[in-house]
Amino acid sequence: MADVVPRPPHGVPAEPGAPSYPAAWEADVVLHDGSTTRLRPIRPGDADALQAFHVAQSERSTFLRFFAALERLPERDLARLVSVDHVDRVALVAVTAAPGAGPAAAGADEGAAAPAPVDAPERIIGVARYDRVEGETAEVAFNIADAHQGKGLASVLLEHLAAAARERGVRRFVAEVLPQNGRMLNVFRDAGYEVRQRTEDGVVQVIFDIDPTERSLAVMADREHRAEARSMRALLAARSVLVVGPGPRPARALHRAHAERVLAGLVPGAREGALTVHAVGVGTGPGERDGVHHHAHVDDVPGPVELAVVVLPPEQVLDVARRLGALGVRGLVLLSSGFAEAGPEGLARLRLLLGVVHGSGMRLVGPASFGIISQPDGTTLDVSLAEHPPRPGRIGLFCQSAPLAVPLLAAVDRRGLGLAHFVSAGHRADVSGNDLMQFWGEDDGTDVVGLYLESIGNPRKFSRVARRLAAHKPVVVVTAGRSGQVVPPGHAVRPTRAPRRTLEEVMRQSGVVRVENQHQLLDVVQVLAHQPLPAGRRTSILASSASVAALVAEAAAAAGLVVTGRVELLVEDARADEVRDTVDRLYADPQTDVVVAVRLPTLGAGDPVVPREVARAAAETGRTTVACMVGLRGITAELTAPDPTGRLRTVPAYSAPEDAVVALGHAARYAAWRGTDRGRPVRPEGVDTRAAERLVAARLADGHATDGAPVPLSPADVAELLATVGVRVQPSVRVQDLDEAVAAAERLGWPVAVKTTVPALRHRADLGGVRLDVADAAEMRADVAGILALAADHDLGPDTPPLEVQAMAPHGVPCVVRSAEDPLFGPVISFGLSGDATDLLGDVAYGVPPLTDVDVADIVRRPRAAPRLFGYRGLPPLDVAAVEDLVARVSVLADALPDLRSLELAPVVVSTSGLAVLGATASVAPADRADTLRRLART
Repeated sequence: MADVVPRPPHGVPAEPGAPSYPAAWEADVVLHDGSTTRLRPIRPGDADALQAFHVAQSERSTFLRFFAALERLPERDLARLVSVDHVDRVALVAVTAAPGAGPAAAGADEGAAAPAPVDAPERIIGVARYDRVEGETAEVAFNIADAHQGKGLASVLLEHLAAAARERGVRRFVAEVLPQNGRMLNVFRDAGYEVRQRTEDGVVQVIFDIDPTERSLAVMADREHRAEARSMRALLAARSVLVVGPGPRPARALHRAHAERVLAGLVPGAREGALTVHAVGVGTGPGERDGVHHHAHVDDVPGPVELAVVVLPPEQVLDVARRLGALGVRGLVLLSSGFAEAGPEGLARLRLLLGVVHGSGMRLVGPASFGIISQPDGTTLDVSLAEHPPRPGRIGLFCQSAPLAVPLLAAVDRRGLGLAHFVSAGHRADVSGNDLMQFWGEDDGTDVVGLYLESIGNPRKFSRVARRLAAHKPVVVVTAGRSGQVVPPGHAVRPTRAPRRTLEEVMRQSGVVRVENQHQLLDVVQVLAHQPLPAGRRTSILASSASVAALVAEAAAAAGLVVTGRVELLVEDARADEVRDTVDRLYADPQTDVVVAVRLPTLGAGDPVVPREVARAAAETGRTTVACMVGLRGITAELTAPDPTGRLRTVPAYSAPEDAVVALGHAARYAAWRGTDRGRPVRPEGVDTRAAERLVAARLADGHATDGAPVPLSPADVAELLATVGVRVQPSVRVQDLDEAVAAAERLGWPVAVKTTVPALRHRADLGGVRLDVADAAEMRADVAGILALAADHDLGPDTPPLEVQAMAPHGVPCVVRSAEDPLFGPVISFGLSGDATDLLGDVAYGVPPLTDVDVADIVRRPRAAPRLFGYRGLPPLDVAAVEDLVARVSVLADALPDLRSLELAPVVVSTSGLAVLGATASVAPADRADTLRRLART
């Protein structure tokens, strides 16, 4: 889900001193079968719904939960179960829309729906709770409605309950389960935690720590992946569709036109019997026409219906959505606008709509969607505004914007590209590119994925989902704006303080091919879809002239390809046998990985022999080839030939040689990324993030943080925090005068470094703010006098000593390691070498945890000044392994502590053997990270 529509908290309990309702725990989740439901903390007003849930349970389910037959919950127990403090006693409920919820049914063309209640009636289908036993241990219990067992609801509730418990300082769950309750025992065993169990008096006691483990994280990610993929499959494989339009009223002409366009796209499938199509408010009244079943009202439609397309004024959508839930609809495609982009009233309307949709088990595509086209198996499902569907193929294409979907699909058509699926998410209030990537990762009918993204609401999730997909299928992305931080109207996205390069680093780290525009998107997609991946970057050129070959060689080098010097020229009047010999000679070169074929005759049309021979040689040898030939564009029959397995391979044709070479360069870099080891998640020894969490929590409590303002940590606290992850800060002492400085040096051991504490001069040896290798008291006297004179014009305040004495570190290269918690991206790690030039030129590498060892190594090597660490100009190489270890430890700390607002280690002096952290600062502030271990319904 998009996870980008913020929702206000439900009412806070009115009793004096009552605990605040933790609205941040509310979540919309996707279950194993692809349906949706809502999770939220229990409220005192849930008593009747909880009693109804209990009464509806089978006798067996009640016995397994309470170890006794209990027809009804006693009133005293019921009151206790719904009254919790959200700290030591916590309960989460899974809810769906109650049957018959909402006002009486209305036809789509009978005017606006009645205003929806703020809290529509809900039905509880699952409960999870914990009660703190002592300290960090809590007892847990679960109860799932009989009709919803086997959907993974207990596993989802466990994930969310564990996340809530960790926020409240609980680290261990215990549960008592009857031996015959094998399903619940399996939930605990399969969650990925280290489970211990023992049987006593006929009851199984289960005990496990709830701190995330590598296995538990993998289990959660895999569950999320499969659930979201299935929810998308339900939309894209739908064979029964309902189109709801506004009826004939003139004031709604645009909505009517859109509804008629969608219905026209469904008529061919309805006539052939491949689709069951219903329509309300589209056409001239009830009856069957062109295979479409027309109805007067939504309630007249016989269920079940898998997919609904709604084109109505926004104020009418909510009522219709409630009706659709009763028909068993799994997905709602909303082409209408007028929601979040329309201001506070529209945003409130969207929140209510999401509540109804998710509470009814549906996914929402839109608002302001262009629609969906799915045609993987020969049956076309076209519920879009396109004039005609594209050719069938093996490309998955996602486009948020409805207006920009028009030129994108037109370009697909001009190039002759074939699509397996096309999805426009519009303002992506629910379904997003992440969901489609989850599906395409499992879909055998999709080979290449292209995404046009106007905004990314959850970059951390995008990174892990895209990385998983890119490991076996290319993912090509274009974003609105270079920074990817453009927020169009209607898109609720968190603000960001991250550098503009951050998204670029996220995509590079994930193996995503990022391009500049829609034109390049299709340029790259067509080579990846129709040619094998490049085996390398060594490039040979087939050209019609030496000047063209030189141009191509220059462009190839700029695109990151390696021009081997292998160039074959084809004169314009070459005979067919000469063409074949020349082409074969080029493709037979063992030093050739990829080929660029350019045929630009100065007179007349292109020769059909050249494209035919190039296509044949490319297919036979498997060498990735792109072409620029007069009269050919995109995917053409002239450049198509079978490979040795009989599969047709097409050499894509481009309008300009530069376009062909740029696309080929992107393909080669992706192939190199996919063909290399991407490493393992960093797990440095001696890391205790639990101790770090306790320290930060204590300092937040002591610092009285308000309004998210960061609380700076003292030097001692920073040193203690870093020590929890095995990082030592070089000892230093702040002093007032010369005598104290000499005494400090005696304790630390000569030689020492003496520094000013003035922030602007603190690490500036070039400006005299730092004096190194101070060997004795005599040197100390002169250095202290010089530093105090230099700092005389700076006001430090009465409580800040002006001098700092520190033990000398081995000489080396100073570096800076930073971490900053961003509201959108989460923790952002940066590394660079110290100095004004680095800061002015932005010579810094970024990474977004969690990082692998390969990611860490790349971060250390990516700055332009990094060669200074590797023996620059004859100097000895420095201890790069120690730098990588430090970056890894900082990344683990930042990933584990959302409340760590900022951390800076500067300078970090790297020597030939080890490194020394000479300075460190940090601040903390309450955080609400977008992509935690549970999927939140609000930002």
